[in-house]
Amino acid sequence: MGETKVRRAGGGLRGFRSRIDANPTMRSTYRIAVGVVGTIVLVAGIIAIPYPGPGWLIVFAGLGILASEFTWARRVLRYARGKYNAWTSWLGRQSMIVRLLVLGLTGLIVVATLYLLGAFYLLAGWVGLEQWTWLQSPIFG
Repeated sequence: MGETKVRRAGGGLRGFRSRIDANPTMRSTYRIAVGVVGTIVLVAGIIAIPYPGPGWLIVFAGLGILASEFTWARRVLRYARGKYNAWTSWLGRQSMIVRLLVLGLTGLIVVATLYLLGAFYLLAGWVGLEQWTWLQSPIFG
C-alpha cells in the first residue's frame, strides 16, 4: 500500500483569513458580511438592554464581531467596556435607595416599551379582555 499524505485543509483560522485577504473581492464581501452581522447583533443588544437578560452581553458581542474587522469598533468596544465597568462600579457603591430607584426606572422603561409595542393588549386578547382598549398601543393601535 502506498503512503497517503493527508494535507491539512486551510491551515486553520490563519489560513482561512489569508485566503480571504488574498482575494480583494472576497475581502470586501467578508468585511460587508461582518459589518451586517455585527450591526444586527449590536442593534438587537441595544434593544435588549433594558430587559431582563443578556442585553449588554449581546451589545459587547456585536461590537466584538465588528471589532474583528473594523478599527473604529475596537475603539468603541474598549470605550464601552470601560464605561460599563465604571457604571457597575458606581452603582455598587450607592445606597440601596439609589439602586432601587435605578431598578424602578429600568422597570418603567420595560413597561413603557411593552405598552408601546402592544404586548399588553395582545395578552389581554389571550385571556378574553379585548374590551380593555386602553391597553392598545398608541403606535400600532
